[in-house]
Amino acid sequence: MSNEQLEMLAAEAGLSVDWKDANAKPQRVSPEVLRKVLAGLGHSADTDEQIAASLKQLQDQSLSTTPPPLLTVDHGSNLDLSAWFKPKTPFVLELEDGSRLDAKLTAKAELPALATVGYQQLAIDGQHLTIAVAPKTAYTLGSATGVSVPRTWGLTLQLYYLRREGDGGFGDTQALETFARAAGERGAEAIAISPVHAMFSNDSERFSPYSPSSRLFLNALYAAPGAILGERAVHMAIDETGLADELTRLEALPLIDWPAAAAAKWKLYRALYAAFVASSHPLHEDFNSFRHAGGQALENHCRFEALRDESETLGIGGNWHEWPEPFKDPRSQVIDEFAAAHGKQIGFHAFAQWLVARGLERAQTAARGSGMSIGLIGDLAVGADGAGSQAWSRQDELLSALTVGAPPDILNRSGQSWGISAFSPTGLKRNGFRAFIEMLRANFAHAGGLRIDHVMGLQRLWVVPLGSPANEGAYLNFPLDDMLRLLCLESWRHKAVVLGEDLGTVPEGLHEKLSTRGILGMRVLLFEQDNAQFKPIIKWSDDALATTSTHDLPTLSGWLSELDIDWNKTLGHIDADTERQWREGRERERRGLRAALRQSYGEDAISDSDVIDGSVRYLGHTRAPLVLLPIEDALGIEEQANFPGTIDSHPNWRRRLSGDCARLLDNANAARRLEILAAARQQAAERDQ
Repeated sequence: MSNEQLEMLAAEAGLSVDWKDANAKPQRVSPEVLRKVLAGLGHSADTDEQIAASLKQLQDQSLSTTPPPLLTVDHGSNLDLSAWFKPKTPFVLELEDGSRLDAKLTAKAELPALATVGYQQLAIDGQHLTIAVAPKTAYTLGSATGVSVPRTWGLTLQLYYLRREGDGGFGDTQALETFARAAGERGAEAIAISPVHAMFSNDSERFSPYSPSSRLFLNALYAAPGAILGERAVHMAIDETGLADELTRLEALPLIDWPAAAAAKWKLYRALYAAFVASSHPLHEDFNSFRHAGGQALENHCRFEALRDESETLGIGGNWHEWPEPFKDPRSQVIDEFAAAHGKQIGFHAFAQWLVARGLERAQTAARGSGMSIGLIGDLAVGADGAGSQAWSRQDELLSALTVGAPPDILNRSGQSWGISAFSPTGLKRNGFRAFIEMLRANFAHAGGLRIDHVMGLQRLWVVPLGSPANEGAYLNFPLDDMLRLLCLESWRHKAVVLGEDLGTVPEGLHEKLSTRGILGMRVLLFEQDNAQFKPIIKWSDDALATTSTHDLPTLSGWLSELDIDWNKTLGHIDADTERQWREGRERERRGLRAALRQSYGEDAISDSDVIDGSVRYLGHTRAPLVLLPIEDALGIEEQANFPGTIDSHPNWRRRLSGDCARLLDNANAARRLEILAAARQQAAERDQ
């Protein structure tokens, strides 16, 4: 069997046979792994005959004389159309503002740079396609703040952390609204929150915010119905359902009981919906408008949820991949018949989406009203569950036979398999990037910024065949320039900044490409060191945000106390020698951080609290345009939100903060550290003007 032909097929399919790991060591994907990954992409490669047939099919597609339905170009640049049209071909370009341009392609068969920024419609030689004309950069922090050299700050927060009386056991949009006002009053310009993507409503055992059912819609559990429908309606529904004692019990728990809390909240929602549809509520018009604006995408999501609700009755199971063929197709007659018979159930799921969307809208309005120039920064997960709503609705545009992850790197030495699916590069192009654009619009809708988890995924993703270990994968390449242009275009249309989480194995040149596009990278204090020598303040990047830690890393307090090492030991992830090496290395790093603080400020940080205070000041004085302080480090909390590589052995995504959301920042540690950060940011701004 010819490995050369196999590698040609892999390259044509967008896979990288050769790559470099986090230590810049060359790696090569084995033929066995290539065949599995290619099969996951839909290209059979078990025999020479299959390889030849798959290769011919891909090559024929690349030679097509029909252009894709959407092409991207930077504003002010010509667009090469020579692959499909002859020089001097006449065309008509209809702009978004309704104006019309009649002209001809250039002598090189290029579309001249006549169009303004936006989605323009090109009619040429009997064909119609969309031209996405993108601004050179995303909406920048300077544009958001009105300052040429911004030195702003904000907080990061897991939304479910927050507490308020009547929340039902986890944080919601009303708590976020209250917290946003408190943070804005203290000078914060932004609050970066955990993902709020839609989960599986009838499977509350799955609650990791980074493994959603859909990145198009929202986790309805975060809705605060009293803020939308009124507290009286909620109290009546609680009385009707007899939930009062259960809700009180759930609110008192130190950790979130997601299955019980979700069950209670869905029961409450159903009672609220029944009362809503039976009344002449003044918000009916707003709800109907919301459903209309959501279009077929919202309808499909709600149908999917209803199908899963009825899966036992229908005898179809919970995983749509195993459904009978008519149920697999969202456009089938069987699905239409199901929708006609279950209209109220589908309407209920739309109602839940409406509640949470309006709640997020209120939270962003509160953030901006408190003086924040940015407000909420949403978090876009790197993918969605292959068995979820988005994968069912957009089957031609998502890969559901491969899971996304990461090769072994500095963050995880065994590699990672995240159990989520990614976009199909060819499916995106074939469908005019529809799924990507609608996802961006959904996530920009109620935010002043967007953090893109694992932003390297815009260029390439480590994909692993289902059932294979994380190190048996390959990099799948994506149309980076097209996706960056669309990202910049949607960023400007929504006046929202873009942050890219670029930690781990980063392709060469990506940092620079993101910087050129005005997309801030991410620098973490715990990583900004070389053998315990921490980077001096003045050496920090001015094209990346700065932060002390992330949800996947120990908090500063946990790092100083070695709690993360303790957890690894307790869970059996490390042997005695590794534990000893980690603890010795941590001691060197602690000394290194203290030395950096002493060198910067001329005084010793004696206690751990002093070190955290000093680290906050240290970051505040860097050249980073934006410093985001995790609420855990503001408060001095030891435990981290998520412990990678664990599911049930660590309480991932279940922790709550002590104290009411309205008074959380009155905590002595938080109040002091926010003052330190605000003062340091002001000093950095004065220094760098």
